[in-house]
Amino acid sequence: MGRPIVAITMGDAAGIGPEIIVKALADGELRSKARMLVVGDLRRLQLAAGIVSSPLTLRKVSAPSEALFEEGTIDVLDIDCIPEDLAWGELSAAAGHGSYLFIEKAVALAMDHQVDAICTGPLNKAALHAAGHKFPGHTELLAELTGTEEVSMMLTAPKMRVIHVTTHIGLIDAIAKINGDLVYRTIKRGYELLRASGIENPRIAVCAINPHAGENGLFGYGEEAEKIQPGIEKAQADGIDAFGPLPADTLFFLAGRGDFDLVVAQYHDQGHGPVKVLGLENGVNITVGLPVVRTSVDHGTAFDIAGKNIADHESLLEALRQAVDLAPSRE
Repeated sequence: MGRPIVAITMGDAAGIGPEIIVKALADGELRSKARMLVVGDLRRLQLAAGIVSSPLTLRKVSAPSEALFEEGTIDVLDIDCIPEDLAWGELSAAAGHGSYLFIEKAVALAMDHQVDAICTGPLNKAALHAAGHKFPGHTELLAELTGTEEVSMMLTAPKMRVIHVTTHIGLIDAIAKINGDLVYRTIKRGYELLRASGIENPRIAVCAINPHAGENGLFGYGEEAEKIQPGIEKAQADGIDAFGPLPADTLFFLAGRGDFDLVVAQYHDQGHGPVKVLGLENGVNITVGLPVVRTSVDHGTAFDIAGKNIADHESLLEALRQAVDLAPSRE
């Protein structure tokens, strides 16, 4: 009974979320390490189970305390909100609202310590907005629901971890937002997470903004010295093994061969590109700085293949494994 309870949100009902959840929860090794509770629409999950020919039985519950977590069964905290005739692969405000409700419920359970971690299925930002929920993505939504002022997005792949100073804003706005204090707080959040996961003295490398890290003032307007270096120095003063700012192209090569435990990227695409090249199917998104553990797949709703039983569930499996590793035991 000490195994953590992980709440899995279904994501956008028109996407591949329902399918990959049903596929992933057939993994016996994963389920031996944690108790899995799906927060979603039971009818939609039953439909997905039929599409993938799952041998598992879905069981409706209204609270985690009612779940049995039995072999061969998926416990579903049913939020009945998805129209029965919802088409696969089409943008829908109803599906967008459903994805919000699933996250809202999972966060409430985690904040009330009824579950120990959250793993989120993919949502569609346009559908979320169509339903009136004006958030750039999961990260900002989770921060709002938990009352957290500032969080960081970390992406992981088999050979790399990347945490971002800025995420869902335009490049010009991102550069304007970056400053030494924000860089320091991002380094610190990443450091604390890696320490908690068992890396005693993580080596953290920080990307520059400009090509060649500015080449001593030849490129850019001194952003490395003004915006990044002060944050690195403050982290070093705390005893953190931080390096940089380093040219991003060289830094990601060094990180890929194992020289660093964590890369600090300054903006969205600087960090996302290298991680996704290393393997989208094994990528995981971790929200760092929340009062609850949250991991996610590192891919979208894949409307073009939804409902066709061809979606790969490996990213979800890896996200669930990491949620289990980060979650506290119930013993």
